[in-house]
Amino acid sequence: MIQSKFWQGFFALAPIIILFGILIGYFIFLIAIFGNAADGNFDHYDGDPFTWMGGITAFFLFIIIVILISLGSLIFYIVHAVQNPNLRGNNLLLVWILLFIFANGIGQMIYWLVEIVSKRNQVQSV
Repeated sequence: MIQSKFWQGFFALAPIIILFGILIGYFIFLIAIFGNAADGNFDHYDGDPFTWMGGITAFFLFIIIVILISLGSLIFYIVHAVQNPNLRGNNLLLVWILLFIFANGIGQMIYWLVEIVSKRNQVQSV
């Protein structure tokens, strides 16, 4: 599974794609909320409260899925970096792991581009 191109790409790109999806959804939510306030007053909301709670439940379920994918990506790329023979002889392993932890999402994508995609072309051409 660690050497699978699909999972490497998925765990590298999924956190970034999900981040943009969340931002787009948030702005759509804000536009919908402010669009329902005709005169800037929110006192005339006629919607069902259970519908609103259903939306919040879906949002929290989506957040839980995002957290699980981010943790999976973090664990996947830490394991991949530890098993990478190019990182064993120097301090790059520690640098990559710290980058994964402190720049979660973007760190995995940078590692995927620098250490996996660029090295994959070198291995295939040899």
